[in-house]
Amino acid sequence: MRNRRAAAGAILAVAATAVAGSLATDTKSAWYRRLRKPSWQPPGPVFGLVWTPVYALIGYAGARALSKADEPAGVGRALAVNLALNAAWTPLFFRLRRPGLALADILALNVANTALLVQCGRADRKAGLALLPYTAWTAFATALNAAIVARNRD
Repeated sequence: MRNRRAAAGAILAVAATAVAGSLATDTKSAWYRRLRKPSWQPPGPVFGLVWTPVYALIGYAGARALSKADEPAGVGRALAVNLALNAAWTPLFFRLRRPGLALADILALNVANTALLVQCGRADRKAGLALLPYTAWTAFATALNAAIVARNRD
């Protein structure tokens, strides 16, 4: 397996992003509870149930693509940008209490998801396919973030 260190680094980076997001999330704050949310927002526990396997798939895809890529630098850059945007969303939304700024971040994350999917898919088809749930979930999260912004303009 080529690029073993890079693959291990990808898994560690994804795990760090997941932990950082988990620690920055505060759904029990008075501010969050007061937000007007759409009726189609899933219950809180669903987010952890979805994000856990999604992060595992990101780690798998990143590690697999990095280990198989002829030129892993493109995959590594796409993954780094993606994880930085991913990690930024939670503190923007929950800590800074800036849903609009978080929306801008997640819109950029959607673009980064596409770039990551393309880079990983070029390196390895299975790696690219493993990212499809992430791109779908992030698109849903974008719609949810946008709905929260629209309902809380005041």
